[in-house]
Amino acid sequence: MSRNTRTLTVDREHPDPAAIAEAAEVLRAGGLVAFPTETVYGLGANALDEQAVERIFAAKGRPAHDPLIVHVRDARAVDQVAAGVPERARVLMQRLWPGPLTLVLHKASIVPAAVTSGGDTVAVRCPASPVAQAVIRAAGCPLAAPSANRFAHVSPTTARHVLDDLDGRIDLVLDAGPCPIGVESTVLDLTTTVPTLLRPGGVPVEALSELLGTIERVDRTQLPSAPAAQPHRSPGLLERHYAPSVPLHLYVGPHAAQRLAADLTRRLDSGQQIGLLATDRALSEILNQVGGRDDGRICTASLGDEADLTEAARRLYAALREIEARQPDLMFAVAPGGTGLAPAVADRLHRAAERVVTT
Repeated sequence: MSRNTRTLTVDREHPDPAAIAEAAEVLRAGGLVAFPTETVYGLGANALDEQAVERIFAAKGRPAHDPLIVHVRDARAVDQVAAGVPERARVLMQRLWPGPLTLVLHKASIVPAAVTSGGDTVAVRCPASPVAQAVIRAAGCPLAAPSANRFAHVSPTTARHVLDDLDGRIDLVLDAGPCPIGVESTVLDLTTTVPTLLRPGGVPVEALSELLGTIERVDRTQLPSAPAAQPHRSPGLLERHYAPSVPLHLYVGPHAAQRLAADLTRRLDSGQQIGLLATDRALSEILNQVGGRDDGRICTASLGDEADLTEAARRLYAALREIEARQPDLMFAVAPGGTGLAPAVADRLHRAAERVVTT
């Protein structure tokens, strides 16, 4: 592996075949390639090559108990990596693939233990991104591909984010600009009697309920706060995840903006610099309450209009990294409420937070 990771710029909708061919060659040789999906940038390796998969864990500093998602070209390819695929999975694949939905299924014996952390299930998805699709097809194999960042750090939605975390640790990055969705896939466990939502994401739970009926949800209090002795059924199940290096305090509830403004005032009066992340309306409300105390010590990043949480999802990780780069003493954020992508945005903020203040 070279000292510096090579970057190739490609068009998001019509990627250069030569760049795709080079990425595929790296993957077939056991190397690591970061590429954009519609959700975040993934760090890909041949999912059937155990040594290549182990390089993902080494590059990211990822613990072995945390399994990887396997990316496949289409629904027909699922049977290569999963066994006894149920009919309800076929229904979801037909309606929601390709797209930001990961299904947890019983694994096929061909899948290396490193991919599933030794567990008996495998997480599978078919990405919609034309670049991701082109890479999988050119490589001729399913790709194990977690987010292309340091383990537990803020996920990458641009090639620059990937390089900030992994430059020199991976072989190649395909740069197709920002990811259009911006938060990871929804993860649904179909090995349980009732389908179980393990992680909210790019497919709203309402779309799943419309197709399957009742969906159970993992109780946040049951999520492991530290690496578990047993392998997880899905990646991204640690309660503390997606976290910036600056401590994040998250405010939730109907009076979140008012409580945050009061705490922000006290912090400013004590001389601290604070990063502030919220929708446009919440930012305006908070800054109006703070009044003239800012004095240049508040650095803000907007999640956009609270009526359009697809924009909040797109902006979330870039905004966290933007504030992190300015290294304030603390970061404050307000969790959005609502349906659609709101639960996914709130979930990521909860997991990134060192402290949650409920109002």
